[in-house]
Amino acid sequence: MSSSTAFRSVPLGLCCLLAAGAGSQARAQSASPAEQVLHDKLVFDGGAFITTFQMKARLDGQSRSNPEYDFGKTFGGDNSNSTRLRADGLWRITPSQHIRFMYFNNSRTVSRTLSEDIDWGDNTYHVGAQVTLESKQQIVELAYEWAFLHKPSYEVAATLGVHYTDYSLRLSGNASTSGGATASFATATNTLPVPLPVLGLHAAWAASPRWYLDASGQFFKLKVGDYDGLITDLRANATWMFNRHVGAGLGYNIFTTTVDVTRNDFNGRLRFGYSGLQAFVKVGF
Repeated sequence: MSSSTAFRSVPLGLCCLLAAGAGSQARAQSASPAEQVLHDKLVFDGGAFITTFQMKARLDGQSRSNPEYDFGKTFGGDNSNSTRLRADGLWRITPSQHIRFMYFNNSRTVSRTLSEDIDWGDNTYHVGAQVTLESKQQIVELAYEWAFLHKPSYEVAATLGVHYTDYSLRLSGNASTSGGATASFATATNTLPVPLPVLGLHAAWAASPRWYLDASGQFFKLKVGDYDGLITDLRANATWMFNRHVGAGLGYNIFTTTVDVTRNDFNGRLRFGYSGLQAFVKVGF
């Protein structure tokens, strides 16, 4: 090829690149607000939950095995001071490769007059005692997502990640010890970090120019070291996009974790979870 021909091909190549860029920009601009969520590089959800309180637990003492108690039933849901927040983030590295992040905080403080004895560790909280339950559940998830189907109006992706749950529970009130001594006031505080991997599927669909629907399911069971754990996380959302960047939605989420633990600071079983409606705001760029 002569040098003059090569020089003449440069403007032609630049024109082709500019035309391709203009074409992709035009396609992006022609996407509806709901479809735009499937192409945004960054997408954030944040909102509050109206959830049910679900927790069953057993904590064995130094020299005795205790039964499992349904704290959700014992302490109910009234007169409680609760914080239930969830935030989700998505970084779309490429159309088919994503990084997901999730944070959930479910904190609760409630006091009740017991209608049954509670054997917790080496303490027994007796019938008629005024006992305060303070529980705090914080979940952080980091996951890699591969969209094996990615179309302008829908996508389906597989997820592989890690859930890290930090759970703490405190019981305060009149109790007796396993030795029989009466304590005017006893406080038992237990913390349990639970790192568990998760596998899942996520599907999203721009059902109309304004309605964006998505659903996900995650599940994993693992026995390693001191932990024998099971995670189930199911979620379905519907979002109305006001414009190409902001929408408001309502979703339903069911999350449960069951962990059997054999450690010096926690020897027993913990089953906790939440389920309920979440109102949230979605922002995409």
